[in-house]
Formats: sequence, structure tokens, C-alpha cells
Amino acid sequence: MDNEIISYIEMCQRESSSLQRGMNFDLGVGYSVILMSVHPNAPYRDRCEDDGSTVIYEGHDAPRSRTVEDPKAIDQPEITPVGTLTENGKFYHAAVQYKTGGAAPKPVRVYEKIRQGIWSYNGVFHLVDAWREPDGQRWVFKFKLAAVESADSTLAPGLAQRDRRRLIPTSVKVEVWKRDGGKCVVCGATDELHFDHDLPYSLGGTSVRPENVQLLCARHNLAKGAKIL
Repeated sequence: MDNEIISYIEMCQRESSSLQRGMNFDLGVGYSVILMSVHPNAPYRDRCEDDGSTVIYEGHDAPRSRTVEDPKAIDQPEITPVGTLTENGKFYHAAVQYKTGGAAPKPVRVYEKIRQGIWSYNGVFHLVDAWREPDGQRWVFKFKLAAVESADSTLAPGLAQRDRRRLIPTSVKVEVWKRDGGKCVVCGATDELHFDHDLPYSLGGTSVRPENVQLLCARHNLAKGAKIL
């Protein structure tokens, strides 16, 4: 369920992977995983667009080594020193295959860092585009991901923004987490938490104001959903 709040350890257990890298192409279960952050001090320039229905994710640097003293001073690599594709290269080629009609868009699970050790599951996206651009010092990869309802969803070209999921902005999540003290506002539970819209988006609620977002545990989130239905 998107907007779910989990710890780093829980995230790794769920994906059966250590997730030591932010980019994890094709974990062997039919989808890839990326870890994003839009905090000012984040190492990469990720961002959300189109009211949160689109993520622009920056590629990753070469690892620091004896030959690479400053990874931020060189172009982000597509190929490793031994000639295989980096994670940048894997995601880039998958996006090109989709754009040229050679394959369906790759589903990607997106997790967003809220604060140290706390992550939010942003749901499933499709990888629909990729390119290189200069950042003022070197060339970096950019990847465009479009929100879908599930990994089985099809993403038609030109899908209207109103028909796609919206993300709750990071700034709103951080403010709500602090305001609600990291606890369910109903029962005070500190586990299985979700960011919940007080008034659902489908009924005219908004994702961009903290006043319309609250923390609920899984039990009370489901109970609320049942009442709305």
C-alpha cells in the first residue's frame, strides 16, 4: 500500500535484498526498486513533478576508488570498468527499449527517505524515459517514472495526469510526522503506520496541505477505508 511508513530494515526484508544501492534493477521478482530523497542535503537531485504523479530520478555516481577520487567530478557511468552495464546503464537501456516500442515499461517500486531510518513506500511507477544532461560540471543520467495503480497497470501514451496517483510531497510528510509524533492519531500505535488523507483525493481532498494528511496505523487506515466505501 502506498504511503506506508517502514524502517530501512523492514524495507530490506520486504524486498529480500540489502538495498545498499539506491538503484536496484530487476531484483528477479518482476520489478526494480529505487530509493529516492528530495532533502536539500541528499547526494542526488531527485524531484517530483505533475502534482507528484511523476518522479524525475537522478542516476548514480561511480564508486569512489583509487582511480576515482571524486565521483562528483566525472560523468555518471553507463559501463563498468569490466564492460558490463552499471545500474544507470540498465535503467537507461530499459527506458530506451520502451520508448522505441521494443518492450513494455518496466515497473519500479519507489521508496522515499523521510528522515534517518524512516522510509515511505510511494507505490509502483513505470520507467518511461531516460536521458543525459549536464549539471554544470559533468553529465548525469535522469530517469522519468510515471505513477500507476499497480505493477500490472498499463500506461497508455499521453495518460491524463488526473488519472494517475499523486504523491504526498516530502515536506508535507515530514511536517505531519513531526506534528503527529510518529504515532497513529487514533490509538497511538507506532508500527504499521501510513500517511492518510483525512478527506480522500477522490472526494476532493488535497495532498499538498498538512491539514489534510494524518498518521494512521494499518488497522485504523483500513477501518476508515471501509467506512468511505
